[in-house]
Amino acid sequence: MSSAAESRLSSFTNRMEPSSDLMAGAKSSIRMGSRSTLGIGWIADRDAHQIIVFDLSGQRLLRIGDRHQPKWEAPFNHPTRAAAAPDGAVFVADGYGNARIHEFSPEGDWRSSFGEIGAGPRQFMTPHSVIVDRERRLLVCDRENDRVQVFTRDGLWLADWKSLCRPMDLCQREDGVVLVTDQVPSVTAFAPDGARIDRARPSLNGAHGIALGRTGEIYLAEIEPSSVTKLIPA
Repeated sequence: MSSAAESRLSSFTNRMEPSSDLMAGAKSSIRMGSRSTLGIGWIADRDAHQIIVFDLSGQRLLRIGDRHQPKWEAPFNHPTRAAAAPDGAVFVADGYGNARIHEFSPEGDWRSSFGEIGAGPRQFMTPHSVIVDRERRLLVCDRENDRVQVFTRDGLWLADWKSLCRPMDLCQREDGVVLVTDQVPSVTAFAPDGARIDRARPSLNGAHGIALGRTGEIYLAEIEPSSVTKLIPA
């Protein structure tokens, strides 16, 4: 992302009435489904220890996890993000209490988990975000280890993308480029093979979340002050 891509920038804040399902716990992330899961929102209800799935009308479709019942090394202990694969499988970064990645069926049934606290391969210190990329790999923001870890869907470690400062979130463009937001604050662009190809500072204090619009816009969920920044390609 070059400076030209930052030439038009706007910030805005939005208010919405929260569903009664979400009132009791702090939310870590809201992620819309992609490809086979279009129109579905996956919400990490962090302090209620659940993933809650809604359609765009706000109708609750599914709960995953036992509400208000944290579990050690099992789903969930303050989860941070959920991501849906094209076949409907769901992967959850269980990052504030646990240091695990969990896989669930499209119906919400647990399939497998991996990860533990540490700094080596398949170890995490706050797995803060996860996506399933276009090569069907898992990309995990290992925040306190200052890296993105890359895995197969079965949890086989493939690579580390390093030289980040507490990476918070990531997304992938149509061309395969992965954008990672961290607390420098910066947004770094990586090629699918992990090569760093660009870097910029489009946020004030480090975006907690990042998402893409349909025509190339980049949305950054800012903290202090709470707002959303929209970057429009030049």
